[in-house]
Amino acid sequence: MADVKKIATRESYGNALKELGAEVSDLIVFDADLAGATKTGTFQKAFPDRHFDCGIAEANMTCVAAGASTFGLVPFVSTFAMFAAGRAFEQVRNTIGYPHLNVKIGATHGGISVGEDGASHQCCEDFALMRTIPGMVVICPSDDVEAKAAVRAAYEYVGPVYLRFGRLAVPVIHDADSFHFEIGKAEILRDGSDVALIATGLMVNEALEAAKALEEKGISARVINMATIKPLDEEAVLAAARDCGKIITCEEHSVIGGLGEAVSALLSEKLPTPVRKIGVNDEFGHSGPAAALLKQFGLSAEHITEVAEDFCKQ
Repeated sequence: MADVKKIATRESYGNALKELGAEVSDLIVFDADLAGATKTGTFQKAFPDRHFDCGIAEANMTCVAAGASTFGLVPFVSTFAMFAAGRAFEQVRNTIGYPHLNVKIGATHGGISVGEDGASHQCCEDFALMRTIPGMVVICPSDDVEAKAAVRAAYEYVGPVYLRFGRLAVPVIHDADSFHFEIGKAEILRDGSDVALIATGLMVNEALEAAKALEEKGISARVINMATIKPLDEEAVLAAARDCGKIITCEEHSVIGGLGEAVSALLSEKLPTPVRKIGVNDEFGHSGPAAALLKQFGLSAEHITEVAEDFCKQ
């Protein structure tokens, strides 16, 4: 994997804002004193008059962005996921979600891979929180190419969108020239018939690696990239359940309230199917190197392979 290009999706976010900002004049960016970390500083350098630093006041920033959207502007609110989804939840719910305003939330540093910043910053609850807000779209791209495409799609979509980006550099698995992103549509990266691995974010690459290992063990694994967690691509999930008979969800998020529960809720109602959920269990993270933490919490290709092998024996 050493020769594979790796880019953190937070970098992709900053670059996408700059590229898109050169094409449209109504895109503006708000940040909470973290432009260097969220990478909105890239946009700030190019368009200083359209970038607003609200300081360490995320709730206020959310309300200001909501107001700006009522003037026909398209604000991107940017801060760490813990603050965007956690600290400012009430404002996101009441000032953006309830009136269904056209505000985009760019939440960086999501999940355990925040690493050394520790439990206070390792937001593994954001999918759950944002999914509960009526009308909120929730997206977690898998790599640089998809992240850039997701930012553009979020801009073009009229309504509130939550986008989660990561701190850790991850392999680029898509070809920019041929990739197409559509909100609410899953992507089958690899076909299979014994088990379906439905993954989101950095877990997509881990699922792909696991599928290769499983093939060597005689197990055929379908890999589905579920970048849009809400609205969920129900047909892709149901098709995988019909074709494979077993589903494993993979996410850098709590197993409570995220992709796994969204998939399980759908299947329990429309097509009861055995499901295993891989994610962060009912526990907090802690400080440490990102790669080591991902392995410790079972967010790795090796763990997916073990779970799938055991699952398929049953």
